[in-house]
Amino acid sequence: MITGKQIKKKYGELDVLKGVDLHIAPSEIVSIVGSSGAGKTTLLTILGTLDKPTSGEIEFNGINITSLSEKKLAQFRNQYIGFVFQFHHLLPEFTAIENICIPAFINKASKKEAELSAYKLLNLLGLEDRANHKPSELSGGEQQRVAVARALINNPKVIFADEPSGNLDSTNAQKLHELFFTLRQELKQTIVVVTHNEILANMADRKLVMKDGLIA
Repeated sequence: MITGKQIKKKYGELDVLKGVDLHIAPSEIVSIVGSSGAGKTTLLTILGTLDKPTSGEIEFNGINITSLSEKKLAQFRNQYIGFVFQFHHLLPEFTAIENICIPAFINKASKKEAELSAYKLLNLLGLEDRANHKPSELSGGEQQRVAVARALINNPKVIFADEPSGNLDSTNAQKLHELFFTLRQELKQTIVVVTHNEILANMADRKLVMKDGLIA
């Protein structure tokens, strides 16, 4: 599904990524670990098209996404990629269902279509009774599950997660970790997760260890 060839990234004179090669298969859960400054989040943001490599190529189902224009890249990102971050970034003035629907509206779905998909996700994630609650009325674990639903609303091919359980207590972290495997089973998602959580990292199908800008 995803193939990276000699991905390099420089910020000024600083070499952050020094020629990363990787392949991620469909419906695979891959964890990326390493010490702070190893290049994990930089690699994730480049694979997720939020940043561009200085050099190298990334193919997504045979499409060279590093050659796409900004407009086409934004369309590609909205349709094929979902993101889950350590901080959920829910809009406080909107309800759970409204937050989840936002990417679908950007993708020009109708209100009826978006809400139908959102309610299905809320049911899958055990949040059907929280649809009309605002973020301030939800627990930390519930807020993060709403963020996961928002990432899934456009049925993306891959979910990129950056320290998704880093802001959760151990109980909610474990529930989130198990949720990723449920999503893979139910929706056939490919999931790439950067984490310092060894439990989550070791649960993955494959663990990639980064050191000094390379996969060790």
